[in-house]
Amino acid sequence: MNQTPNLAELDKLKTRIQALRAKTIDNGCTEEEALSAAAKVAEMLDRYDLSLTDIDLRKAPCARRAYETWRKKRIPLDDCIGAIANFCGCRVWREKNQAGENRYVFFGLRSDIEVAHYLAELIDAAVRSELGRYKTTPGYRRFQHNQRHLANASFALGMVASIAEKLTAMKAARDQVNQGTGRGLVVLKASIVDDEFGKLGLNLRAARSTGRTVSMTAYEAGGVAGASLAINPAVGGSAD
Repeated sequence: MNQTPNLAELDKLKTRIQALRAKTIDNGCTEEEALSAAAKVAEMLDRYDLSLTDIDLRKAPCARRAYETWRKKRIPLDDCIGAIANFCGCRVWREKNQAGENRYVFFGLRSDIEVAHYLAELIDAAVRSELGRYKTTPGYRRFQHNQRHLANASFALGMVASIAEKLTAMKAARDQVNQGTGRGLVVLKASIVDDEFGKLGLNLRAARSTGRTVSMTAYEAGGVAGASLAINPAVGGSAD
């Protein structure tokens, strides 16, 4: 079977992701605009998947795509990375780079890991930007100086928790639509990624849950910020 058309579609998907990235992350648009663009990427991804035959999917190689945090400590995105991977139908783990900094490694079909990397970058930037705006509010200024580090962490945690919840709900809705095609794309893709992931022979361990002190005021403010983001794709809308 000629694979050229599918490779051309993958290149087109990557090009569109780069175009969206330029409009969102590079130009510093609002978080609502950024995550609305992310929803368009998800819509494009579903369209790309539907363009493939089952044989194409089984022949498609899995790959890795690392998202560098450039930080040695955990960042807020850590509490959303699993939802991003699940949303894109891929696996993810955290590891250290040569400088001892954390990075997230997405593993899955090439189209999926491209979208996962974009979403990670997008949400990471969105949280940082929204936190910057929160710091200008009267509610933030009511925190004493020695409490502001806790307020920052609490706000970011509340925001990523809200976004993760939205991504999970969106994933369920997308799966339901895709299952309606009668092709079983969701199950097929999952089995392919699981099989290839098993061949890696990685000895991964689950991160231990750590009890964290949070400011509920800041956490709830972050939750409001995350909940206000419009990331549901417009059904039938253009993704170009």
